[in-house]
Amino acid sequence: MSVLAIGLLYGAATLLAMFAGMPIAFALGAVATIFMIMFMPSASVDTISQNVYEEMASITLLSIPLFILKGAAIGRSRAGQDLYGALHAWLHKFPGGLGIANVFACALFAAMAGSSPATCSAIGSAGIPQMRKHGYSGSFAAGLIAAGGTLGILLPPSITMILYAVAAEQSLGRLFLAAIGPSLLLVFLFAGYAVFRFQYEFRRAQAHLEKTGETSELLRVDTLTMRERFALLPRVLPFLVLLTGVMVALYGGYATPSETAGLGAVLALVLIALIYSVWTVHDLEPILVATLRESTMLMLIIGMSLLYSYVMSYLHISQSTAEWVVSLHLSRWILLAVILLMVVVLGFFLPPVSIILMTAPIILPPLRAADFDLIWFGVIMTIVMEMGLIHPPVGLNIFVIKNIAPDIPLGDVMWGVIPFVGLMILAVVILCFVPDIATWFPDRIMGLGK
Repeated sequence: MSVLAIGLLYGAATLLAMFAGMPIAFALGAVATIFMIMFMPSASVDTISQNVYEEMASITLLSIPLFILKGAAIGRSRAGQDLYGALHAWLHKFPGGLGIANVFACALFAAMAGSSPATCSAIGSAGIPQMRKHGYSGSFAAGLIAAGGTLGILLPPSITMILYAVAAEQSLGRLFLAAIGPSLLLVFLFAGYAVFRFQYEFRRAQAHLEKTGETSELLRVDTLTMRERFALLPRVLPFLVLLTGVMVALYGGYATPSETAGLGAVLALVLIALIYSVWTVHDLEPILVATLRESTMLMLIIGMSLLYSYVMSYLHISQSTAEWVVSLHLSRWILLAVILLMVVVLGFFLPPVSIILMTAPIILPPLRAADFDLIWFGVIMTIVMEMGLIHPPVGLNIFVIKNIAPDIPLGDVMWGVIPFVGLMILAVVILCFVPDIATWFPDRIMGLGK
């Protein structure tokens, strides 16, 4: 059988397994195992466990469960609500200040927790009711939190970027640094839209008041004294110090990513014990169980995705596909557009982890041949995968928001995220024209890349 026929059969079998409702890890593992039996030497089946272990035996991957523990510790405390409360207190007088506070809270919490669903849940559980209380529309409030939560896979420490660094054989420290500029770009785009949307809804509320005499909570201004503002800071500052310390340890070369993850996890547990009195076995059990459950699920997906990619490589599917793409002699920007469009489509039904590990052997060789900076591309690809977390019909964050705000209709949530998908597309276009937004910082700190 030709490589083309095997490749088409491999892809069809994968789609069939996924649409049959199998969990992603089992779908990928089952397809890979069946094709090993059918098209590879019989002895290869005996080495499945060895192959999975060898593919996962990376010191960089060791940091993933530790970052998950750090995120679970922070995410299951009141840190997110306190962070949001402090930002709201200091920003509420600005036009759209409540929306801006939610964007900044999502960004800071994402940088501490490294998880998109955790960010949506922690900030949204406090932010969405407050925005609704102050007259913000349900679709705007939901879209803002859903989009802000996506920063969890872009801002360091990002598990998605850890996996990209492994798959692309790139420096994790350089990749983390490259994400900072684009993350700030997205934060300011989201905050700018929050101001614009607030002013639009504010004018509508004023017009409604003049026409009917009915006022809106959107027109009311909160008043907080300086004493009340400063009273909200003591619980927030230790976590910001933790975030700063972890970043300094990682980027300053004082610790490896795994050591930094371990340090962050231990300090997060210490902080929630001191600040929120979370130290008994009863209190720690849900944190440890959530960490174990998420780490096991993620590592199983990683292991099966790596086995899936190994079989693709052994059968020359990935190499042949990459060679075919190169032989098309597409211009570098059309090549990039085609690859990113493929990532968007895959984002409809695959998580970022699987997208990276499944597509890396196919897309990275043509990108190298087209002389793209793979660190820069890693940031671009992550932003595109962020869209997958919020674009209909199956964006994960949409359903997280629906879970924490069941009174907002699903249709309103979906309409609310559409403008933010547009802002992410705008950010990708800006990064294509101004790549220094991503590359300047790592080049400045770590020297010019290869």
